[in-house]
This record gives sequence, C-alpha cells and structure tokens, in this order.
Amino acid sequence: MLRTKLTDLLGIEHPIVLGGMGSGTNVDLVAAVSQAGGLGILGASGLSPAAIRRDADAIRARTARPFGMNLLLFQIGPRIPPDAVDTLLEAGGPVFSTAWGDPGPYVGPAHAAGRLVMHMVATAEEARRAVEAGVDLIVAQGSEGGGHVGHVSTIALLPAVLDVAAGRPVLAAGGIADGRGLAAALAMGADGVLMGTRFLATREAPIPPSYKQAILDASGSDTVFTRIPDFAPYVEWPGAYSRVLRNRFVEEWLGREDELRQRGDEVGRRAQAAREADDREGMKLFAGQSSGLVRSVEPAGDLVGRISAEAEALLRERVPGLLATSAGERR
Repeated sequence: MLRTKLTDLLGIEHPIVLGGMGSGTNVDLVAAVSQAGGLGILGASGLSPAAIRRDADAIRARTARPFGMNLLLFQIGPRIPPDAVDTLLEAGGPVFSTAWGDPGPYVGPAHAAGRLVMHMVATAEEARRAVEAGVDLIVAQGSEGGGHVGHVSTIALLPAVLDVAAGRPVLAAGGIADGRGLAAALAMGADGVLMGTRFLATREAPIPPSYKQAILDASGSDTVFTRIPDFAPYVEWPGAYSRVLRNRFVEEWLGREDELRQRGDEVGRRAQAAREADDREGMKLFAGQSSGLVRSVEPAGDLVGRISAEAEALLRERVPGLLATSAGERR
C-alpha cells in the first residue's frame, strides 16, 4: 500500500483523487472512488444549496469514507450564490476543494467548520499565495490536463510548487492516467495525483457514451488548447485556456473566435443540444493529453485499486528506497 502525507491526512488507502469536474462528476462516481479507497470530489459549482445538501447526503448513503466538493472561486457571486458556500461547508464532505480564485476568504470558515481546504494552482506563485492563505493541500495542475488549465506543464510545475509548499501535501494533475504517472509523481516528491480524464472513461461518469468513446479513440495529439468552449457562451476564466478533443465544434470556430464571441449564446445552446443528443462532433469534449493512454471504460473503483497497485509494483522495482522511507522522511 502506498502511504503518503495525503493518505495519512485524509485517512484514505490510495493517493488518488478524482478531479471535481462540474459536468463530469456525480454521486455515483464520487462514491465509487471514495469507497475504493481514493478521494472522490464532486463538482458543485452548478448546484443550488438544496442540491449540494441532497448530493452530499446521497454520497454518505453510499460510503462512509471521506469525500469532497469543489467550487470555482471566481464564480462565487456572479454565478454561485454565497449561501451555496455556507451549505457546502455545513453539509459537504471533509474536503473543500477550490480552484481558479483566491482561497483566502474561505480558509477560516472552512477550518471553523472542520473542513480541509484543497486548492488547485497553475503556477508556483499561485501556490505561494495559497500557502500564505493557509490551505491544507495543493494540487499542481499542468497544461496537459483536460478542461481549464494554465500554461505550465506538470513536470515543470510540480517541483516548483513543491519548493513553496512548506511541507503541505502536494498532488500532481495533468497527463496522468495510469500507475506509471502515479509512480512518477511520487518519485518527484508529490503525495498523490488528481485525475480527471481517466475517470471520465468510467461506467459511472455522467457524460454521453460517444464522449467516452471519443476519449478511447483519441491520441495525446488529438487535443486542442483553445478558448473556443468559453466563448459559447462567453465566460471569462481567469488566466485559463481549455483543452478539448478536436471535433467539428472546434474545427468550425478555429480562427473565427471574434465571430464566436458575438454568437456565443446561440452556439452554446447548440453545443448543449449536441451533448443531450449524444452527438460527439457537436459537443464540447473536455479531455487531456492522457486520453492517449485510455483504452477502456471501466468501473471507477477498479481503476483506483489497479493504478495504485501498478505504481507500487513499479516503485518497488525501480525506486525501492522511496517505499522504504516514511512519508514524512521523503521531504
């Protein structure tokens, strides 16, 4: 079993965390990952306070193990009502997962509610500010990841974040989909990994079947780093681009972004209708470069155990000293 600062802090068996993807997570997926010994995170930015409470209760009914809920901080106020934060801190799991914004105003209330704060960063400077704010865990998300990401690759970002983390557990994210990625992250000093794309290709993930098949069919070079999805309809993400799979929706608007800004609401409705119709060419296919490593749709719980076992076997073979030391002695 892989024991790290992350597993010790959260009381979980495997240093594997499900990314809190807004439209890519649900109660089934979160509960499956947590029940298997990882940490499931529910994307809650689009949920009302009543829905947050409902889903938290539903997850607890499926598993007694830790889970978390995620909010996009820059949307609190414009799109997320402040009382949703209060409800999440009251009713959510032990981990309050945050991204894309300043976690400072929320750390004190989260700690007062008995929650740990896990904040995702895309630069070392963001990590430094998160440490100053008092967060408990940091996710270093590289540009290989799917959905909204920054501009620095995981292999360059992770050590830079570790240098400023002040001993806090750090998770690597972006480009990781198997035991090799987990082993590499641990060997570099991370305490675990957060994965999104790999968990989209699971039986529990709430995305259309053709979306899952698109991930299986893709290679790592089939993704596009673009702002097109955020123009349909227009949402200003702070410092982020989107990584999506190339399809007709993307091809139609490459080089026509100014026009797309003007027609964003209309095009956004078409993309949503395509998702509801399971039209893989017309919908937004958020996915990372690790899609080239995904070749099957599996139960999420099976993935957690297998990826952890693969990493442990690889580390025993290649880096035996890493497993011989305690989590506290590694850094």
